[in-house]
Amino acid sequence: MSSPPPSKPKRRRLLSLPAVYPCEDITPAPLFASLLSLAADVAGRRVADADAFPILRRGVRRVVRIAGILLAFLEELHDATTSSIPASAVLALTELHVAMQKLRFLLTDVSRRGARLWVLVNAAAVASELRLVLGSFAAALDAMPSSVVEAASVETRELARLASEQAWRAAVRPDAADDRAARSVRSIVEQFRDHGGVAPDSDDVRRVLRRVRVGSWSDCSEEIAFLESELQNRLDAGDENSSDVVVINTLIAFMVYCRVVLFDHIDANKSQSSPATAPAAKCPDWIRPDALQCPITLDIMTDPVTVSTGQTYDRASITRWMKAGCRTCPVTGERLLTGDVVPNAALRGIVERMLLSNGVTLPDSTRHGAAANANASASAAACGAARLAVAHVVAQLSRGSTEERRKATAEARKLSKHSAFYRGCLVAANAVPWLLCLLSSTDAAVQDNAVASLLNLSKLPDGRAAIAEVGGVGLVVDVINVGVKPEARQNAAAILFYLSSSAQSAEEIGRIPEAIPTLVQLIRDGAYRGRKNGMVSLYGLLQCGANHGRAVAAGAVSALAAVMSSAGEHHRDDLAGDSVALLARIAEQPSGALAVLSQPGLVARLAEALAAAPSSSRSAKDHGVSLLASLCRHGGGKVVAMLGRMPLLMSSLYSLVADGSPQTSKKARALLNEIHRHYEMVPPPPTAPAPAASASSDGGDRVVRVL
Repeated sequence: MSSPPPSKPKRRRLLSLPAVYPCEDITPAPLFASLLSLAADVAGRRVADADAFPILRRGVRRVVRIAGILLAFLEELHDATTSSIPASAVLALTELHVAMQKLRFLLTDVSRRGARLWVLVNAAAVASELRLVLGSFAAALDAMPSSVVEAASVETRELARLASEQAWRAAVRPDAADDRAARSVRSIVEQFRDHGGVAPDSDDVRRVLRRVRVGSWSDCSEEIAFLESELQNRLDAGDENSSDVVVINTLIAFMVYCRVVLFDHIDANKSQSSPATAPAAKCPDWIRPDALQCPITLDIMTDPVTVSTGQTYDRASITRWMKAGCRTCPVTGERLLTGDVVPNAALRGIVERMLLSNGVTLPDSTRHGAAANANASASAAACGAARLAVAHVVAQLSRGSTEERRKATAEARKLSKHSAFYRGCLVAANAVPWLLCLLSSTDAAVQDNAVASLLNLSKLPDGRAAIAEVGGVGLVVDVINVGVKPEARQNAAAILFYLSSSAQSAEEIGRIPEAIPTLVQLIRDGAYRGRKNGMVSLYGLLQCGANHGRAVAAGAVSALAAVMSSAGEHHRDDLAGDSVALLARIAEQPSGALAVLSQPGLVARLAEALAAAPSSSRSAKDHGVSLLASLCRHGGGKVVAMLGRMPLLMSSLYSLVADGSPQTSKKARALLNEIHRHYEMVPPPPTAPAPAASASSDGGDRVVRVL
């Protein structure tokens, strides 16, 4: 039995101090050596650099100075003690060691980039922790055995006394500038809460940003990413109703407002610690990169789960799919027997190893879909800040300059991906018509961001309705044809998938003359992702019976046959499975079945694919059997006889009866019985009776009915 995969270590929550006590039987020598190393690390902090410690600068300077005195005392004690340090000093050294660990944690947190705003609003609590640590220093020094101190030099004893006195007397508190900045934050938050439609004074906001050394768009994004990770830590711990969650949500909305409103351009000089902005991670040679993408969002699956059909999705996206009332598998179209999902630990481990090998940490904000659902409406202040930011984006989309529109589309893309709340705000602020207008932009970045934003907004029912109401479907179809970047064309095809969420909308899309032919052309000539999106969208459109004939007329059957022929050569066997699913849907109508039968060699390839399908590909087998059954139903006895003459197919059907899923087994049994009935009803040839031994060659005596 294989051991379970190791659990992912949780990131330490900021300002938590998980110091580890040395073991009880530790000897003084290693403990003293470790303490020296800790003291040297703390005393060596660059407190003179204002950017390193913008908050609590005076208090941190005092603490580091006391740590320097303590380090000098320890070094003198080490030099003065020719023999080993007595065991009686272990208790005092242990307390010093624990206090020094806590101090290192605190200084690391205070100086951490991206956490400046959170440290500012918690400055009083941080100062209190620093005072407690200094008190621990002094108590440990006072508890040092007198025999140890007196055995040292006079200078050593003086250093011990000085360190103890300085630690006891140090008055560590937030600087006056810290207090003013914190009051400004509270005042701005109150304006967001009480006057959600009125923007705060920009000078007040910039004063806060200067204090926390946030001077660019990327600095704001860094602060937001940190706050989201802190929020997720609390959600994971079950603290959804804590005051911290409300405060963090409000600060996230505040920083989003600052990023959107105060900075005119997006600086690309500073990298972000997230898969979206970090260098592309290289996938191991033994796994396909596309296998790590969620079929719904096409993003890397950071929390992959498997549904009852055997398909794997990111937990957040499939949860949203099912909450929207959809009870079918997005890829296969099969009805989901249950809403339960099973975590795919193996795939998650692959994603984590791939990202970590490239220096990227898997973001906690995506786990269990909680960050996607972390609603900015947790407080009225967050709502006010979010609506002001969205209103600014929409204003720039509608009447901004070229550069302003470029930034606005990038912001719309980030906000629409952030959460359902921001998507709702964008739709309510009438962003959809302006994004649709920008689909015709010749600026590749603007068009790509506009398409991606519309893709995120189309996940909401109101977003889909807004696109349809202003006639945006035709514009989306045009992008599939003439998009500047391949990514824009692929995302535009994915929009059609969401727009075809009901039979009525699928019919309306199908009536657009270019819609289905455009998807067929993408399936025929597109790259892998484009083909995948084109197939998924066409499958959604085929839930309307009127679109079957349009798909056949557009050459969908020949395009899917070509995909099946080339899938194995390019290691895209999943495309072949998608092609079979689409052909099965097309063949439900007589015209579609006849088109499949008229395609040279296609039925033989279908039989081979059914026989070669891996045991885990339940949906591929089910669609394959359904397709063959439709061909028999609409093609008549000639097709049935042709299938009966394929030994490999017959043996595959018998295997599926015994080992297939209940649904596949039932369909395979029905198909076998139909083939058997056909051969039983075939009249004997008019020639002389053949010997008994040759009767099996006609198929009459070899038939065994499956019950």
